[in-house]
Amino acid sequence: MKKVIKIQKKKLKSFNPKFKEECGVFGISNAKDASALAALGLHALQHRGQEGCGIVTFDGEKYYSEKRFGLVGDNFNKEKVLNNLKGDYAIGHNRYSTTGNNTLRNIQPFFADTNAGGIGVAHNGNLTNSIYLRNKLVEDGAIFYTTSDTETIVQLIAKSKRSKTIDKVVDAIFQIQGGYALVMLTQTSLIGVRDPYGIRPLVIGKLGNSYVLASETCALDIIGAKFIREVENGEIVIIENNKLKSIKPFPKQKPRPCIFEYIYFARPDSFIGDKCAYEYRKNLGSELAKETDVKADLVVPVPDSGVPAAIGYAEKSKKKFELGLIRNHYVGRTFIEPTQNIRSLGVKLKLNSTKSIVKNKSIILIDDSLVRGTTCHKIVKALYEAGAYEVHVRIACPEIKFPDFYGVDMPTKEELLAYSKNNE
Repeated sequence: MKKVIKIQKKKLKSFNPKFKEECGVFGISNAKDASALAALGLHALQHRGQEGCGIVTFDGEKYYSEKRFGLVGDNFNKEKVLNNLKGDYAIGHNRYSTTGNNTLRNIQPFFADTNAGGIGVAHNGNLTNSIYLRNKLVEDGAIFYTTSDTETIVQLIAKSKRSKTIDKVVDAIFQIQGGYALVMLTQTSLIGVRDPYGIRPLVIGKLGNSYVLASETCALDIIGAKFIREVENGEIVIIENNKLKSIKPFPKQKPRPCIFEYIYFARPDSFIGDKCAYEYRKNLGSELAKETDVKADLVVPVPDSGVPAAIGYAEKSKKKFELGLIRNHYVGRTFIEPTQNIRSLGVKLKLNSTKSIVKNKSIILIDDSLVRGTTCHKIVKALYEAGAYEVHVRIACPEIKFPDFYGVDMPTKEELLAYSKNNE
């Protein structure tokens, strides 16, 4: 027996899931057609994850679950699938594409039976102490079925000695560290949790008497729900009998939301605080024009994420805005690249220049961010090949010098372009 435990520990210490980018979570309480509304909410959050999607529902007696690879619209568009998801309570999840660990069992929401009843969990974020907790749980006899850190949360809830479900949840989240937004479904309630620093987003909405939890406000808009407020950092909200209760078990902390929600992650029409993400991005472009304007003929965005900043830049600098690059929206992350020759096409699979617009023009190229710089280099080269006279690169967000370990798929600091270089 000791030998088995020793082997398990050795294997688990090399367990190192790739840091995930933003995922999408959604939950709705006491609503007719809950599964269909959850599917619509996930469809609005599709930009947050395209690898897989799942919905768990509860009808007062049983839980039902459907998980699929791919997009929400390709999987939850059939009446038969939605009819299998019975009940007036539902939670859902969109999974962001990562390298490896691409199995159906890793698609959320996860479900577990506890001595206080069943619980479903959908998670956006990354736990920085998941490997330590996982090792400890295995030593105590836990059996893991996935390679996701979300299952660590489920195991902690299931193993808690507390009698009430909400107390089990509190017990579990006091043991985890990192950035997370959780939506949970129990036999009596819908629960939302946001980490003590508010790194990952979570909002509250209302549709009639039904409460809704979602990663972004765009998921509320698609089902006609009214935005109530954001879940505060370190807050747990419990929705039971059409009433919302809030508890704040953590010491009060200053909120530190992920800056990439403002710059890139959130859909442009989603509200963050009192503004749409689009407005933040446009303002960044305007500020960029004040700080680093240059003589040029055109302002050209890298679509789609660079468009709002480029509009702000063009307005502030009073320069002409043009779509000098066109994006092919039908090339996804799963495009087959069988040969080096095909791989070398790179950017052209997703972006192509409008040659008659950029030819013989001096261009200010606006992008939302610069990480490794490899894509930017290819885009600049493509613009010159299309006949551009000059290309001046301007980046809307500050330089990225260090990795993010709280739920962003980001390289090591040595791979970050700004780590070892100054702005010049």
